[in-house]
Amino acid sequence: MNKIYNPEPSEWLEILKRPTKTVEDIEETVNQIFSEVIKNGDAAIEKYTELFDGFKPEETRVTAMETDDARNKLSQELKDAIFLAKTNIEKFHAAQKTEVVRLETTAGVECWQEKRPIQKVGLYIPGGTAPLFSTILMLAVPAALAGCKEVVLCTPPDTKGNVHPAILYTADLCGITRIHKVGGIQAIAGMTFGTETIPKVYKIFGPGNQFVTVAKQLATRHNVAIDMPAGPSELLVVADEAANAAFVASDLLSQAEHGADSQVILVSTSKDLINNVEKEVENQLKELPRKEIAGKAIENSKLIYVENKETALELINEYGPEHFIICTVNNDFYAENVQNAGSVFIGNYTPESAGDYASGTNHTLPTNGYAKQYSGVNLDSFMKSMTFQKISESGIKAIGPAIEVMADAEGLQAHKNAVSLRLKKLS
Repeated sequence: MNKIYNPEPSEWLEILKRPTKTVEDIEETVNQIFSEVIKNGDAAIEKYTELFDGFKPEETRVTAMETDDARNKLSQELKDAIFLAKTNIEKFHAAQKTEVVRLETTAGVECWQEKRPIQKVGLYIPGGTAPLFSTILMLAVPAALAGCKEVVLCTPPDTKGNVHPAILYTADLCGITRIHKVGGIQAIAGMTFGTETIPKVYKIFGPGNQFVTVAKQLATRHNVAIDMPAGPSELLVVADEAANAAFVASDLLSQAEHGADSQVILVSTSKDLINNVEKEVENQLKELPRKEIAGKAIENSKLIYVENKETALELINEYGPEHFIICTVNNDFYAENVQNAGSVFIGNYTPESAGDYASGTNHTLPTNGYAKQYSGVNLDSFMKSMTFQKISESGIKAIGPAIEVMADAEGLQAHKNAVSLRLKKLS
């Protein structure tokens, strides 16, 4: 890992740069695949599935028999763990439901806001180097609570055309019946434009690699919404002498093993802790099955020393981490003052992996600094707010003259007339 001591604020932008490609680097590839899917539908999907995944599907949709087989391939221990996680995620997201907001702003002028589910949503579930069946819980559970009418799930197959049984089992547990063995850019294209077999959706959710992230961003040009730009995983830990170096190292590695383009950062006011964490990372990395992947991510990662907590906080808010762990003498200082983070984990016994799986919070979070302006996925992500108003005769009399004056000042005579005609009728 790269050690950096007391960097100047002018250096932060370069130091905190993510090891990811830009939209421009990938845009040409995405647009080519998008164009072919628009033109050739399923044929284009099959072409790129064979090219990128090494499997040419005759049928991309998962059958009921495949789902039944998957159920029998999982241990009861794993099924119980998935059920526990699902229960906690349901509890936390159900608690996010809000009542109708209703108010009489002026006598006779009634306004209210209600939420409606997004009717058609698409879920992208990574399944390449790691089958992220936990992401299904994070997306399908709130989709069900919101009342989304149609849920489409796309996930890449292996070279034999199989989907990991844990993905199929979890999808079935969450009530998802339409699953397609399609990954990458072509999956985003299928859900964006629709094909003979893959339905077009209104909003696409789910993390992915850099290609999926850019494909989602470009999909927004085609009348499709996305949850957020959620690309390669990242973690920032702030820790000092109150932290356990082994714990901190394990958290850094837990994110580094996601992919070679992941990034992990430790910010600390303790040089001793930085040195101890570095040693722990080296030792723990040797024992990991995914050490080659994690090792490449560690090469892009940083150990940053700063002299005080105020500087640390400023640097953290500048970075805007997807995941933010706090293990310090004064945890409250960071928890109360952090402005930019996707999800926050407080204390030595709150590993980031708890949020990834079973604590109840959502692990689909903004990356690449987008935590400065985006929220992580929540119940409202699957809903839209609609406003209503109902105005009585007395109500239009009360606010009508103000509307006339404002419309006249903007030069919009038809707007004014829509009120004037009503007021004249009532006079």
